[in-house]
Amino acid sequence: MSNGSELHVLASDGNGHEKKTTLDVEQAVRDRYSAAAQQPEASLCCPVEYDASYLEVLPEELIERDYGCGDPSQYVNPGETVLDLGSGGGKICYIASQVVGAEGRVIGVDRNDEMLELARRFQPEVSEKIGYQNVEFRKGSIQDLALDLEQFEAYLAEQPVGTAGDWLRAEAQAEQLRRTEPMVADDSVDVVVSNCVLNLVDGRDRRQLFSEIFRVLKRGGRAVISDIVSDELVPESLRRDPELWSGCISGAFVEQEMVDAFLEAGFYGVEILKRQEEPWAVVEGIEFRSVTIRAFKGKEGACLDQRQAVIYRGPWKSVTDDDGHVLRRGARTAVCGKTFAIYTREPYAKHVLPVSPHEPVPEDEAPAYDCRRNAVRDPRETKGQDYTETSIPGDEGCEPGCC
Repeated sequence: MSNGSELHVLASDGNGHEKKTTLDVEQAVRDRYSAAAQQPEASLCCPVEYDASYLEVLPEELIERDYGCGDPSQYVNPGETVLDLGSGGGKICYIASQVVGAEGRVIGVDRNDEMLELARRFQPEVSEKIGYQNVEFRKGSIQDLALDLEQFEAYLAEQPVGTAGDWLRAEAQAEQLRRTEPMVADDSVDVVVSNCVLNLVDGRDRRQLFSEIFRVLKRGGRAVISDIVSDELVPESLRRDPELWSGCISGAFVEQEMVDAFLEAGFYGVEILKRQEEPWAVVEGIEFRSVTIRAFKGKEGACLDQRQAVIYRGPWKSVTDDDGHVLRRGARTAVCGKTFAIYTREPYAKHVLPVSPHEPVPEDEAPAYDCRRNAVRDPRETKGQDYTETSIPGDEGCEPGCC
């Protein structure tokens, strides 16, 4: 996958003097991955163990030209629509296609022509082996998932850009395509995956990148990203090196930066699923390693009091979520209906016990509620003030499963 921008580099002019030149990051990445589509390059990836059963249908050429650092496909479920950012030769897409099954769908996005050709070349073969076709590959930038570059290139072929007026018309056409024929529509994807690609996007485009991931996900959807992170900020001297940039080193996120980027885009439940213990590479004392991070979309909406509560199981004395809700171990913490729904899904469900009211409160009858007050829910709020039922087990003891 090739994305990026320009960096200014100090280079020798051969006479002992330095001059300022421009490093085209995008071109450096494009050139390296175009070559890697033709010949395998081991230094572009970390060793990754995949489920061997999913590799049996893949041609060896796809397997040996896989350049990743993790396996986000293992967090995909049957029947889902999956979007793979920077799909390269298509290995993750073809694995995910088997996981989601005939009822699911997989979309790969890449802007490198050689990688797209490699991925598309084997579609008939793989489809025949698994018995269905549910994968497609689209040409686009992962930080601009609305613009279908193949459609835009077709326009440019008919309307070449030779003047400033042509350029302005081309920009208008691109914007119209984004608006009327988006490559990936709003709220259309269950899970976005990516394997060692986000670090290739220039820092100035990363806010837009995460916003685009958020835009295309359905409410309740999630992103699962495997990428290279650093334990320290990468200095400018390393960022100037095109080999290190295209090799997933110079553009690495600092560990906390990637988590923060998800939060700033509006995600919740951000968690580190995997972190490589030993660094994949060390450059000037800076460690670079693979991580896999998962984040969820769906905390938008009004906070309404439907008399619900959750009990935090432990083991910590208390925990605080990204919105300031404090859950104390064992306490019936009052939450709004939206937060209750979030806490009873991944990744929170295993950590809390839900307490629902005896009589459900419809949303259109529920008042606004600020559950960040972290109040304890009185049992009478969930049972009802007039609740007077008496039920004592007889001599026969409890019903099976009640204790």
